[in-house]
Amino acid sequence: MQDGLARCKAAVSACFDTVLAPLGTMPVEEGMRYALNGGKRLRAYLVMEGAALHGVPAERSVWAAAAIEAVHAYSLVHDDLPCMDDDDLRRGQPTVHKRWDEATAVLVGDALQTLAFELLTRPEMGVSSQIRIDLIASLAKASGVQGMVLGQAQDIAAETSETPLDLQEITVLQGNKTGALIEWSARAGAILGGGDPAALGSYAKALGLAFQIQDDILDVEGDVEKTGKAVGKDAEAGKATFVSLLGLEGAKLRASSLVDEACAALSPYGSRAEPLRDVARFVISRET
Repeated sequence: MQDGLARCKAAVSACFDTVLAPLGTMPVEEGMRYALNGGKRLRAYLVMEGAALHGVPAERSVWAAAAIEAVHAYSLVHDDLPCMDDDDLRRGQPTVHKRWDEATAVLVGDALQTLAFELLTRPEMGVSSQIRIDLIASLAKASGVQGMVLGQAQDIAAETSETPLDLQEITVLQGNKTGALIEWSARAGAILGGGDPAALGSYAKALGLAFQIQDDILDVEGDVEKTGKAVGKDAEAGKATFVSLLGLEGAKLRASSLVDEACAALSPYGSRAEPLRDVARFVISRET
């Protein structure tokens, strides 16, 4: 998996270099480059591996892979703002509003979000207009008030609620906040190839939840030098998480069970989907 992930990172970075090269050096433009630098590129990898399963070569799928990374980067820039999660560190570097200022961070996030949809119109994708529309519409839904934005709003509301979230409520919240973009990433490859995205969608639902549970575990057990961001914030804020609701060992068992579910969902693809099974195993073993 690591070799494939490295190739994906290189391809996505080259894509961004091409797209951002004509831009200038104003803070908003430099901030976009800064926010797009680094990261695991896990969502991009899901796009490209799912596309490969449907016969779509990397040079065509990389544009959708870059699009989801642009949306993800935008979400992090805004999430780090003082009015949201108020973080000073991201990917081991000062957050955008710390490197520049809050207004620049807002604009950087806005620019990255719109860049994502521009990327999905690129003719290099080699697909029909209808497939482009399907990808754009589904990404808008996954990243908006029926997906990630809704999850963020639910998270903010939960912080001031007198009643802590129960397990079902936090599962729904995280399915929106984290899971929606992961699910889009997995389904996008099948859509690019004109295939049925159902199996990859089921895989991604389980994967997204396992990913969030591991994030909650890392907030308890993680090392700031490895995670590249602050840890221990959830417990300090008294926030309901999978760890607080299930206990540390219970959360680990639930994450492991979800990985099994994710791997089983890939059975229609047989051994060809082994790289995606490796992703699922990686998700709950990662330290970042």
